[in-house]
Amino acid sequence: MAMAVHICTNFLHSTHTVPSSLRPYPANPSSTTVVRTRISCLSSSSSSPRMDPQTKFMEFPHVSAPIRDLMLGLVSSVETHLGSSLLPCSLPPDVQYYQNPNGNAEGTVFVRSAIPSSPVDFILGSWINCKLPSGGALNIASLSTYLKPSTNAPNFLIEVIQSTPTSLVLILDMPPRKDLVLYPEYLKTFYEDTELDRHRQLLEKLPEVTPYSSPSLYIRALISPTAILVRIEAEAGEITRIDEIIRDNLSPIANEMIEVWLSLCASVDKEVGEAEMAYLEKRDLITKTKTIEIDLGTNIPRLFGQEIADRVLGVLRGVFNV
Repeated sequence: MAMAVHICTNFLHSTHTVPSSLRPYPANPSSTTVVRTRISCLSSSSSSPRMDPQTKFMEFPHVSAPIRDLMLGLVSSVETHLGSSLLPCSLPPDVQYYQNPNGNAEGTVFVRSAIPSSPVDFILGSWINCKLPSGGALNIASLSTYLKPSTNAPNFLIEVIQSTPTSLVLILDMPPRKDLVLYPEYLKTFYEDTELDRHRQLLEKLPEVTPYSSPSLYIRALISPTAILVRIEAEAGEITRIDEIIRDNLSPIANEMIEVWLSLCASVDKEVGEAEMAYLEKRDLITKTKTIEIDLGTNIPRLFGQEIADRVLGVLRGVFNV
């Protein structure tokens, strides 16, 4: 979510123009009905049907059907694999779904924490829709997973940032939680033996795909050497080509990576010693604190106003335990 909001703000404050004819994708709930039934974030019974936070998150209402299917499929895989070890989402309804006073930006937050015996800390999903000053809209969908210091395994992250129907940025990674230079066996176990880099290499062979470099040095310092950071851009009017790439190329890669994370990282405690656990606790705390302070704390107020930002960030600080 932090990377997504950072990039969203860059678009809002850049000189990049988007044709006024471009609008968010229409919702197509029927394409994901089966998947949605498996997602169990609970919302308050007091929420009105029109503003139901659970429905808002599960529908990803402003993105194309292939992106919606991709994101809901990943959430479903995580929830199905982790099963009863995940607790229901208990965020306040006005944090699960929020909107700025002008009505030109809205977002959702979806969090499920895990039971104490699980190596998983929590999973965090979100989407953000921002109307651009030049017309059109920026749509962002993200899913992150966080592990406890009882294991040293990497986390998982995917963000799809789309500014026009024919252009998007993809960030897909298992961010490391140890220094890969100091711990070469960690590099071998999670990145070399799993052959994660082949996904990036295959994707970058497509003519529509070019490498993307985040403007944030902090974000670039967090990712792994096998991270997929790419811009995918088709010719004007070729919306179906973008949909084909998402369906035929991105989805298989993301699904394979989440399965690697679920089997290798989320299901096995690494039995770390006390010294390493203390290191992981310190590193995780710094990472989460910097995410709140440097990125979210700066950008959410710009998009949603200070009152909404204080409410959302206050809850996220509790989730991040910072």
